[in-house]
Amino acid sequence: MVEIRAWRMEDSAKLATILNNRNILNNLRDGLPFPYGEKDAEEYINSVLASDKNSVFAFAVVYDGELAGSIGVFRKENIHSHTAELGYYIGQPYWNKGIATAAVESICDYVFANSDIIRIFAEPFARNSASCRVLEKAGFLCEGTLRANAVKNGIVEDMKIYSKIKAQQ
Repeated sequence: MVEIRAWRMEDSAKLATILNNRNILNNLRDGLPFPYGEKDAEEYINSVLASDKNSVFAFAVVYDGELAGSIGVFRKENIHSHTAELGYYIGQPYWNKGIATAAVESICDYVFANSDIIRIFAEPFARNSASCRVLEKAGFLCEGTLRANAVKNGIVEDMKIYSKIKAQQ
């Protein structure tokens, strides 16, 4: 069973193990240290716990009672204040089990029900077909390809842009 829940300090050791993996880091934005240690995980968890709960919706992803990854929706500003960006990763031992899709569906339901956000978007690397498929299965629509949109590990990368819109009542 997949659930999203608030982060706990006791998650730090497992989080460090999950993120100390180049296969995961190669699909995330820059800024995470490698190697990723327990102190890094503690700092992240502290920052999430101290964040504005109306702008940062960040959760641990749990599979069968065990920490399996991280997911978050982050509100944008100004004219985009009703829009938020989705980001997530799942530990490699948990890949191909439907965990990411279930977590994405859960966080979207939560954010749409508990905030005034009307649009959630994600920008996976175009080469990351698994993440693109997760978003499609979770009801996101691909709006297009952002050509030469990023440089990751010294390589110019295309990205896809996906969005999910809150259902009108």
